[in-house]
Amino acid sequence: MRFPKLAFIFMFVGCLVVYLTYVKHHYVDSKPPVSDQLPQYRMDTRKHPTSSLVVSENFQYGIMFDAGSTGTRIHIFKFQMEPNEAPKLAHETFRAIKPGLSAYADDPEKSKEGLLGLLKVAKDTVPETLWSSSPLMLRATAGLRLLPGEKATILLDKVREVFSESLFFYRPDSVSIMDGTDEGMSAWITINFLIGSLHGTETPTVGMLDLGGGSTQITFALQDEKTIQTSPIDYVTSFQMFNISHALYSHSYLGLGLMSARLAVLGGFEGQPSGPKELISPCLASDYSGQWEHAEVLYTVKGQKAGEPIYESCLKKVEKMIYKQVRKTEEVKDLDFYGFSYYYDRAVDLGLIDESKGGSVRVSDYIEGAKKVCNNMSAGGINENPFLCLDLTYISVLLQELDFPPDKELKLARQINNAETSWALGATFQCIESLRKHGTC
Repeated sequence: MRFPKLAFIFMFVGCLVVYLTYVKHHYVDSKPPVSDQLPQYRMDTRKHPTSSLVVSENFQYGIMFDAGSTGTRIHIFKFQMEPNEAPKLAHETFRAIKPGLSAYADDPEKSKEGLLGLLKVAKDTVPETLWSSSPLMLRATAGLRLLPGEKATILLDKVREVFSESLFFYRPDSVSIMDGTDEGMSAWITINFLIGSLHGTETPTVGMLDLGGGSTQITFALQDEKTIQTSPIDYVTSFQMFNISHALYSHSYLGLGLMSARLAVLGGFEGQPSGPKELISPCLASDYSGQWEHAEVLYTVKGQKAGEPIYESCLKKVEKMIYKQVRKTEEVKDLDFYGFSYYYDRAVDLGLIDESKGGSVRVSDYIEGAKKVCNNMSAGGINENPFLCLDLTYISVLLQELDFPPDKELKLARQINNAETSWALGATFQCIESLRKHGTC
């Protein structure tokens, strides 16, 4: 018996409909809940202003709050994501406010206004359709590391409270105090990503020096087996990024940031507001008297009449303060290094680099700059920054203690390709990668 051709066609179409219906329901039932995952990327679809066509591109946003010792900054990164390729930084939005989060240790509620103001910047920058897929993070650095544990915890809980209502992709573990070594490693990732040495190219990596207010970091890629063997175990770390493994020497010296070091050289004590409020130092002009606030403590600072020129007196004070507090590493002499933060700011103060463009300096430039500024104060000269002699002397000694010779050149930059050269970019990369792989940041 033969089926009519028309009946056979109806049977085939019917079977096809049943099959497609089954596949559709099976796919929907097997999809994981959207709220429990960070999407690989989201489609940012918008009309090009000069065309009626709809342009579709794959973008991922990441929002990082940098809670530093002197201020809170927000970095809003827009990454272009392509399959099997390293992300490309399409754009960065940056804002900063003062004071730092740690300034609200005794009244955490007051920190809310500044956080909300920076979140508004994020909401004005990230398309609303992408809020739920854009990770929101905060990393606190030396300012909170120096606080008593309970005060730091209460501050971070206030941040979590604000972030939980933001409508961005947020998890409680995305707010934390950053380990000093992680800070150095993240900054190293940032600078090497921006110069293109992490994308599998032949561009060699560079080392990183960061001088913040409360801590200072040094990080570089290990090349000498001797350095690995002679370094403390917690100075050596490794990680994988863009399918390439990196072994790093990285360490953060808490209490040796410029502001903390300044306090120590002046004779004060970090974290002890009940200590002496009047500080007298040979690093200041002998007739100087003024006030200086650090970690919410207001000090009266005065110069003292020294029996020798200010530079020599100040140098002895600095050398005594930093004696045996940092490790020398011969390998740094043969590597290229970038310097950030106060290394940059004090070079600008000396007129060694352009404030907006950056440039290069030698360690000897800081040494000679310190001598010039200090000797000018000895001769009765006036400087707008009464601490410049102390700061430059400290920077020059710190670099030499880290084993940088006087003729060593350092590159100084605040931005590369319109991106801030802070640890925030590297930390955002790591966080997005961890969220995708492990669901935690």
